[in-house]
Amino acid sequence: MLHKGKLQAALSLKRGHFSLFDGTFSEQLKAYQQALETLYLRYQSSAQMENVLPPHDSFGLSAGARPSIEFDRWLALASQRSYHVPVFPFGREFANHEQARQWAECIEGITTLAVDGSQLLPWRDASIPVALVQVGFFVNPHSQGRPYTKDVRLEVLAPDEIMEESRSESSDPDSYPYSDMQVTLKRYLLEIETLCSQMEQLARTRRSDDPVHSPVVFFDGSLVVSFALTMPSPYRERYIASAVSLLKTSEQLRVPLVGYIDTSYARDIITMLRRLDATQSQPVLRETKRIHDALLWQGRLHWGDRTPAMICARGDILEGYGSYRDSIAFCYLQTTSTRPPTRLEFPRWMLDDGVLEPVIDVIRAEVIAGNGYPYAIETADAVSVITMQDRDEFYTQFKAFMEKQGVKFTFSTKSMSKNRRR
Repeated sequence: MLHKGKLQAALSLKRGHFSLFDGTFSEQLKAYQQALETLYLRYQSSAQMENVLPPHDSFGLSAGARPSIEFDRWLALASQRSYHVPVFPFGREFANHEQARQWAECIEGITTLAVDGSQLLPWRDASIPVALVQVGFFVNPHSQGRPYTKDVRLEVLAPDEIMEESRSESSDPDSYPYSDMQVTLKRYLLEIETLCSQMEQLARTRRSDDPVHSPVVFFDGSLVVSFALTMPSPYRERYIASAVSLLKTSEQLRVPLVGYIDTSYARDIITMLRRLDATQSQPVLRETKRIHDALLWQGRLHWGDRTPAMICARGDILEGYGSYRDSIAFCYLQTTSTRPPTRLEFPRWMLDDGVLEPVIDVIRAEVIAGNGYPYAIETADAVSVITMQDRDEFYTQFKAFMEKQGVKFTFSTKSMSKNRRR
């Protein structure tokens, strides 16, 4: 139980710390925003910027981001405007949500697909380690007479499938030998496998003479698996291989793919601005971990506006992507009126083929339908989620199943006591 009176006293003791953080944060953010808004004055083309950024083979020095073909398009517009924030305006305003929904009917006839997953980790107090992964998918043709599909893929993981792979002889003999990382990896692999198989089905039924109504596939998360960078082998390599397989499937089938990151802390643009600033005669940008890309545009975009697409050029996990190292582009899209913009990641081929803008319209329409979050992803999440009630039901059925096999399944009284209290 939280003691509210003591909390207020504890907060008051740290008042100065929070004020100092806010002051230095605001100062640094303004410096980076100024650097972003003056790019058009220093560079007349993406080629000129590329010449300044660290080369691809620059050991240990990441460029963060590189300009795409859209950067040149923005430069041409920037010199004609008084507003120099890198942005492509949506150009539409809605008086109310009804008008927004009417516009969102542009999604009619375009199939959207989203996949999301959830998991039950092994219960340490149970006599038999077991885990569960469940991936839900939602296919919506947005067409009268064609029903949508909501379904799940479910997999139970036996003890040998969740054993810690990187466990060594020197590991603590009293530590739990079953790995949460194994379960999370299994869920990720099943999500990617489901996406790829669904994309293949969509590609088979797509009309080749109708590129305007190409399906759009949503992945709830980043296409750049930087989270795996600190993981031991073989986890890191398996995440990378799975992410590359997703990019490859999208490219080969020409099915647009969008990695949707609602709250992103990526710092690719921040890194790029630092690299560019370092080449100036008087650098002004200090290294900071407080600021992330989305904050550069906070309060500077109207609903539906987006930033020019850039190429992700992190010098860490992408090195393992092989020929797909430079194949992920990204931009930021304003999807709410109060929060920083959302990060969108997508295969570079979508830029080269000129399909990005119609795909962005599909995302806008999905966000309108979902009241601020893509309806397709929201629905896939609802299909896949495993609640506490589901957890209890799973263990009830698992216990009955094991007892039919003549195996006793037990768990500690301490765990039962905690479950009753919480």
